[in-house]
Amino acid sequence: MERREEQPGAAGAGAAPALDFTVENVEKALHQLYYDPNIENKNLAQKWLMQAQVSPQAWHFSWQLLQPDKVPEIQYFGASALHIKISRYWSDIPTDQYESLKAQLFTQITRFASGSKIVLTRLCVALASLALSMMPDAWPCAVADMVRLFQAEDSPVDGQGRCLALLELLTVLPEEFQTSRLPQYRKGLVRTSLAVECGAVFPLLEQLLQQPSSPSCVRQKVLKCFSSWVQLEVPLQDCEALIQAAFAALQDSELFDSSVEAIVNAISQPDAQRYVNTLLKLIPLVLGLQEQLRQAVQNGDMETSHGICRIAVALGENHSRALLDQVEHWQSFLALVNMIMFCTGIPGHYPVNETTSSLTLTFWYTLQDDILSFEAEKQAVYQQVYRPVYFQLVDVLLHKAQFPSDEEYGFWSSDEKEQFRIYRVDISDTLMYVYEMLGAELLSNLYDKLGRLLTSSEEPYSWQHTEALLYGFQSIAETIDVNYSDVVPGLIGLIPRISISNVQLADTVMFTIGALSEWLADHPVMINSVLPLVLHALGNPELSVSSVSTLKKICRECKYDLPPYAANIVAVSQDVLMKQIHKRPVFLLTPQLDVARTDHPCSAPQTSQCMWLMQALGFLLSALQVEEILKNLHSLISPYIQQLEKLAEEIPNPSNKLAIVHILGLLSNLFTTLDISHHEDDHEGPELRKLPVPQGPNPVVVVLQQVFQLIQKVLSKWLNDAQVVEAVCAIFEKSVKTLLDDFAPMVPQLCEMLGRMYSTIPQASALDLTRQLVHIFAHEPAHFPPIEALFLLVTSVTLTLFQQGPRDHPDIVDSFMQLLAQALKRKPDLFLCERLDVKAVFQCAVLALKFPEAPTVKASCGFFTELLPRCGEVESVGKVVQEDGRMLLIAVLEAIGGQASRSLMDCFADILFALNKHCFSLLSMWIKEALQPPGFPSARLSPEQKDTFSQQILRERVNKRRVKEMVKEFTLLCRGLHGTDYTADY
Repeated sequence: MERREEQPGAAGAGAAPALDFTVENVEKALHQLYYDPNIENKNLAQKWLMQAQVSPQAWHFSWQLLQPDKVPEIQYFGASALHIKISRYWSDIPTDQYESLKAQLFTQITRFASGSKIVLTRLCVALASLALSMMPDAWPCAVADMVRLFQAEDSPVDGQGRCLALLELLTVLPEEFQTSRLPQYRKGLVRTSLAVECGAVFPLLEQLLQQPSSPSCVRQKVLKCFSSWVQLEVPLQDCEALIQAAFAALQDSELFDSSVEAIVNAISQPDAQRYVNTLLKLIPLVLGLQEQLRQAVQNGDMETSHGICRIAVALGENHSRALLDQVEHWQSFLALVNMIMFCTGIPGHYPVNETTSSLTLTFWYTLQDDILSFEAEKQAVYQQVYRPVYFQLVDVLLHKAQFPSDEEYGFWSSDEKEQFRIYRVDISDTLMYVYEMLGAELLSNLYDKLGRLLTSSEEPYSWQHTEALLYGFQSIAETIDVNYSDVVPGLIGLIPRISISNVQLADTVMFTIGALSEWLADHPVMINSVLPLVLHALGNPELSVSSVSTLKKICRECKYDLPPYAANIVAVSQDVLMKQIHKRPVFLLTPQLDVARTDHPCSAPQTSQCMWLMQALGFLLSALQVEEILKNLHSLISPYIQQLEKLAEEIPNPSNKLAIVHILGLLSNLFTTLDISHHEDDHEGPELRKLPVPQGPNPVVVVLQQVFQLIQKVLSKWLNDAQVVEAVCAIFEKSVKTLLDDFAPMVPQLCEMLGRMYSTIPQASALDLTRQLVHIFAHEPAHFPPIEALFLLVTSVTLTLFQQGPRDHPDIVDSFMQLLAQALKRKPDLFLCERLDVKAVFQCAVLALKFPEAPTVKASCGFFTELLPRCGEVESVGKVVQEDGRMLLIAVLEAIGGQASRSLMDCFADILFALNKHCFSLLSMWIKEALQPPGFPSARLSPEQKDTFSQQILRERVNKRRVKEMVKEFTLLCRGLHGTDYTADY
């Protein structure tokens, strides 16, 4: 053998001739794949073997690799290659070879019936694929033939071996059908054929499962085969005997898992609800498992209890509506519901001592939906029956939501704690949903229990029980309007009486107060009952998230009633911030930056809780008089400004950067919510505003003007750092969004600073801030000059960037396109300036359409859909479209032809629609010229298809949705995907 043949992996890496795919080379490559320690050699071998599997030579070497003297790994590869050739290249097989191929596969399966099981399975999959490709025309009775051939007495293989081989073949056949690449029309024909053929399968399975002499391995295989076939939506009544046999098999521990899977799959068929009589027969079978379930729970056998619960839930969840409809059988269905309730309340803590209860939660949603969907009279009957059940469910769920003892919880792993947290969230969602059925009585029920628990001296106090009841309240109050509930005042009165000696309980107390913040806004007299608890909790780092988020909710909802408490809230918050109580490290991508300075109080990394706290203070200060706001602002931010001044003098280093970004983040979050003009209340109507609109400068503007030079100084040292620049821009962007017109005094100096920033080092965040300024101030004559100057400057700088090569800056191009679109939308006059090179802007946007980044392409398309409607009103735009519009059209057609992702086709359709609507005469000329060259925009298109597309587009000037459909269809033709299964659900 030549040297290159000795390394088949290497041969595959290049353009190896087909003759290299020999048995010897395949074996060498497999040896290399399995045993070569060098990972690169393994990868080369794998690549070469993948080429070998799809080569024409695979038809020859596959059979040779299956020889008895080969090891299983080699035989397995041969069988896999046969499957790939049959399933993917069926059209290459001449029809006169179907029978010989079928006979060869039968022979090999018979031989491997007593050989390697993994090779047997692959051969069965290959024969299954062949059967599916031949059914129903070329092989109408495929399944019956398989059964008959394997039952032949003259086979050299023993009866059990033949039986297991047949069962394996029958098992993989439906599985192969589910994953096959059959065209849609063929899939329907084959499904119908298989449904008929199950008449040859089920009697055999019943016989094998019910025979006492059948070995356990055969019975297990029968159950798996049945499980596979029922997923073809076999009528449930045809499965009755097998389902009953599967229930009987549940008593055998070796067959338990397979029986559960078969029963659940059979019950869960979408079509099963049509067979109500069969479903009614299944209820006693499921109820008959209750003793086995109780024994399993008692013995701590989680696998058995889990399996039985799956069966009960499958029947109840999939068919509750059908079974509820059978009014005369209400008691048996109620018994099933109670069995599922037992599973919900299964003893132990999830997920440590039990993993079953979570399976049942969806059932309770489904049952409630079905009950509430009945007409009024029938619903009233079922409400009477099931309201007590749902009250019991609430008790069970709150018991399951209880934390274990502190000692036990301490031994839980972090993963177990996280799973338990998610489980409690699921319980919370269920309780919220149950409120729809039980209404206000549910809150009264919870309140009465909490009251008894906190006032009773008879029972020992349990913080877990208290926490769970509060958790129930919180779950409901977070999403349901409880403002009219008569128990909330009593609950607010009870909260201060709770003895909080545990972090979990304290957290839930905080979250409950937060959930009631809207109620507090309507009942401000009660604020003083709970606010001290929240402020006290702020000082505990373990309550970081709950206490800060609760304070933020109170400050947002109750801000007009908080002025009497403002000084205290600010003082406590400031103390908490300066002591870094809520400091939690942020793990940055760059390891050397993950260093926190400890030599000053403002060095903490930016954390959500600190930012939330600043937002809370912004809400709070918004409701004060201007003088009070300025006084509090001075007290609050002076330490940070002083620290920023020190940092501005220091040589830049990673820990400095963290501190600067943190301080800037605190300021921007404070300014996000500090809104003395109460813009956020506008939607409620002016009559609901409790404060007069203030006169004089806005406090935020006053502060920004005071620190403007300092920020510029920081920028001068950190101008090449995207994070710092972004943090600076965020301060102004959030202030602009909150203050709107009140920000006006800052516009000239901010425009000047942005221009200097962007001219030195262009960054996307500066463009985003420019876009905000254009959006809010460009239409005002007084602010147009500085806005126009900034717009022209950033456009000029970005155009220079395009000349140097913009591919490294997709974020800048994205933001630039959004800025241009905003300018056109808000103030088209910006495009009238003689200094604006509209032609260059247009050409750069066409270039941006060809970027691989989807957001950049979308932004560029958005620019053109704003630009094209301005052809008539802005002379420079009309001129450039006339001169370069053909270039735009060609770029769009190239994208549709296959150069852009299919997910972006709607965006390109928008451009075509805009061209057609606003430049019809030009488009009708351009599109015919553009589509004329052969092979453009795709070699797969015929001249007729291109002509049809252009005519369709030109005809549709009103319905944009229709144009999108045309473009999607055309792009499939261009990509050779039209009519394929691959695009069916796209």
